[in-house]
Amino acid sequence: MQALILAGGSGTRFWPLSRRSNPKQLLALEGDRTLLQATVDRLDPLVPPESIWICTTRSIADRVVEQLPDVPPSQVLSEPEGRDTSAAIGWAVRKILAAVGDDVVVVLPADHRMGRGEAFRQTLERARRVAADGRVVALGVEPRWPEPGYGYLELGERLDGDTGLSRVRRFTEKPDAETAQSFFDSGNYHWNAGIFVFLCSVLLRELERWQPELAASLEELDRRPSEEIDDLYARLPRISIDFGVIEKLAELTTLPLACEWSDLGGWAALAEILPTDEGGNATRGEVLAFDASNNLLYADQGTVAVLGVSDLVVVKTDDAVLVLPRDRAQEVRRITEELKRRGSDKLL
Repeated sequence: MQALILAGGSGTRFWPLSRRSNPKQLLALEGDRTLLQATVDRLDPLVPPESIWICTTRSIADRVVEQLPDVPPSQVLSEPEGRDTSAAIGWAVRKILAAVGDDVVVVLPADHRMGRGEAFRQTLERARRVAADGRVVALGVEPRWPEPGYGYLELGERLDGDTGLSRVRRFTEKPDAETAQSFFDSGNYHWNAGIFVFLCSVLLRELERWQPELAASLEELDRRPSEEIDDLYARLPRISIDFGVIEKLAELTTLPLACEWSDLGGWAALAEILPTDEGGNATRGEVLAFDASNNLLYADQGTVAVLGVSDLVVVKTDDAVLVLPRDRAQEVRRITEELKRRGSDKLL
């Protein structure tokens, strides 16, 4: 099996720690290993470094190579320009097919967390066997709350006895809050973990079927001289693999992923996994907390000190401080958008 790790995101929801030059996937948010390194670590020994491919951006490609010395540098693929995940996956899978033949590929984000690595590998090995028969497998997570920011897999007919393998009756990407609540209440839906397993040929066939313009353009890229690649790539259709392909598949299957999965979507999610003090404050770095409770206190440099406050996110870096209510942590993007409008590039 080959692994394709998508490592091109900017991670703006972890500002001010995450920056364009040092995005979320290159950060060590809870331990000594970065999220990207931890993603590679948990694949071993099921998928060794020589079978790992990274799709990233040119601006951080050198950092990726530096962080992953055991992954062949030729397998760190730098997109000329970000064009969403359909383009990134289609482009990378064509390169994998050309290099190793029609192998099974697992596509996974570089910035998720799995609390139980062995359980993850066991599920991935089962998915590999299913995908080798020509099926596309989407790994699903039993919902812990009605989250409108995730995709949902409606569970259909059970396949292969008690293995947990099911058909996906319907794929719904990011429903509204009311719909997410109904999905959660039904007990018949899983979150889409953003991890897909398939044969190279199957993915490219489905891409050609559902996104023919993109598929044709990717094929054309292989025939163009290198000096023309950037311009053509910049004109590729921009659509996610979820909308562009996965939700359209009639024979999509799923396996449950029970490994303490988190997409680490922002500061509030990180607060759920960091160690806490007697006041329930999730902390990292040099922190002082007096008469304070249920805060996330993160000192990347220097010290964070709080007194008499609750339910806040407080993050300090060398050049910025973030303070906001914990239940509004997803709104950090408003700050980065304003910094961009002001031309404050040194803070982005």
